[in-house]
Amino acid sequence: MMSSEVYAEMRPDLFSERRSQTSDRAMDLGLAEDHFSRPVGSFVASDIEQLKMAIEECKRLILELPEHSERQKDTVVKLIHLRLKLQELKDPEEDEPNLRVLLEHRFSKEKSKSVKQNCDKCSTIIWGLIQTWYTCTGCYYRCHSKCLNLINKPCVRSKVSHQSEYELSICPEIGLDRQDYRCAECRTPVSLRGVPSEARQCDYTGQYYCSTCHWNDTAVIPARVIHNWDFEPRKVCRSSMRYLALMIPRPVLKLREVNPLLFNFVEELVEIRKLRQDILLMKPYFITCKEAMEARLLLQLHDRQHFVENDDMYSLQDLIDISSGRLSCSLTEIHTMFAKHIKLDCDRCQAKGFVCELCKEGDILFPFDSHTSVCHECSAVFHRDCYYDNSTTCPKCTRMTERKNDDPPDPKDA
Repeated sequence: MMSSEVYAEMRPDLFSERRSQTSDRAMDLGLAEDHFSRPVGSFVASDIEQLKMAIEECKRLILELPEHSERQKDTVVKLIHLRLKLQELKDPEEDEPNLRVLLEHRFSKEKSKSVKQNCDKCSTIIWGLIQTWYTCTGCYYRCHSKCLNLINKPCVRSKVSHQSEYELSICPEIGLDRQDYRCAECRTPVSLRGVPSEARQCDYTGQYYCSTCHWNDTAVIPARVIHNWDFEPRKVCRSSMRYLALMIPRPVLKLREVNPLLFNFVEELVEIRKLRQDILLMKPYFITCKEAMEARLLLQLHDRQHFVENDDMYSLQDLIDISSGRLSCSLTEIHTMFAKHIKLDCDRCQAKGFVCELCKEGDILFPFDSHTSVCHECSAVFHRDCYYDNSTTCPKCTRMTERKNDDPPDPKDA
C-alpha cells in the first residue's frame, strides 16, 4: 500500500477538502510543475508499486474530468511525468563509462533532453532526459546503454575504410526466396504480406529487410546517378543509409571508366571537367610561388582536395552539386581567383607565361587559357589556331631534339 505521507502529497484534497468534487481534487496533483524537471517536494515516491498506483489514480481522474478541459490536460501532463519517473526507476542511470568499444564501434556517452531520437537496436524512443544512451563516433549508430551488449552489427565506418567502393548495379535484387524469407541483416522471418514482419526492400543492396533494420529512410543511389543521372532519393535500410552517408564525400567514382557516355549527355560534367583540368594546370604556378603558398590559395578547395590531384575522380557529393548547379558556381569563382593571381596580381607567376613561337604575336599565353593549345611532349603553349595550322612540328621539341643530337656522347655510356 502507498504510504499516507506520499498519498497525502499526491492527493492533498482527500485529507483537507473531502467535500470538494472530483474535478477540484485533480488540481492538487502538482500539475503546475514542469514535468521535464525533477520534482521538488510535490512527489517523493521511489517505490515502483507506489508509482504504479499513482499512475492508475491519474488515469482514473482523466476519465472523470470534463473532456478537453484544462484540468484534464494538466492531469495528462502529470501522468506523463509519473510514467517518466517509473521508467527511470525501471532503468536507473548507473555510472556508465564515457567511451565503449564494441564491434569496431566507438560509443560515446550522450546526455540530451531530446525525445526525438530512436534506438537503432530496439527501435524505441530514447528518453534522453532519464535514459543513458550512446552514439558511435564513426557511423553515428545510436542505442540505449541497456542495448549495447545486444548489438550484432559492426561499425559501418570499418567497411568504408576497408572497401571504399559502391555497388554500381541498379537495385541488384536476388529475390526473397533466395533470402529464405528472412531479413538480410538480422535473419528475422519476413514476407511481402507483412506476416510475421513486413519485408522492405533496400534500393541500394536490392535485398529485403525487416522493419527493425529498415526504417524507410531515403538516400540518393550512386548506381542510378551514374547510369541514369537520376538523383531521386530511394528507400534504403539503416546500414545502407549510414554507409552512403559516410561515402558521399569520398572521390571513388571514375566516370570515364564506369560510364564514359555520360559526358555526351550532361553538359555540366563537361564544364566541370574543363575547370578541373585548368586548375591542375594552375597548380604548378602556385606550388612554386611564395605569395600563393602564404595565401594558401589551393586550400580554397580544402573540401574537394581531389580537384587538385586529378580530373577524373568524383564523389557522389560532387555529382549532386553538379546536378543542382552549386558546384559550377563555386568552382568558376575559384577558377577566376586563381587565374587573376597568375595573370594579373603576381609578377613571378606572370614571368612563367609563354609567347607563341609560331606567330610570335599577341599577349602572354598560359596553358589554361581557352584560346591556347599545349604541346603534349614539352608543354609549350601556342595559340590554338597557330598550332592547328602548323601542327607538323613543335618548335621547342625541334630545338630539344637538335640539341640532343649535337651533344657529344657521354663516355660513361660507351
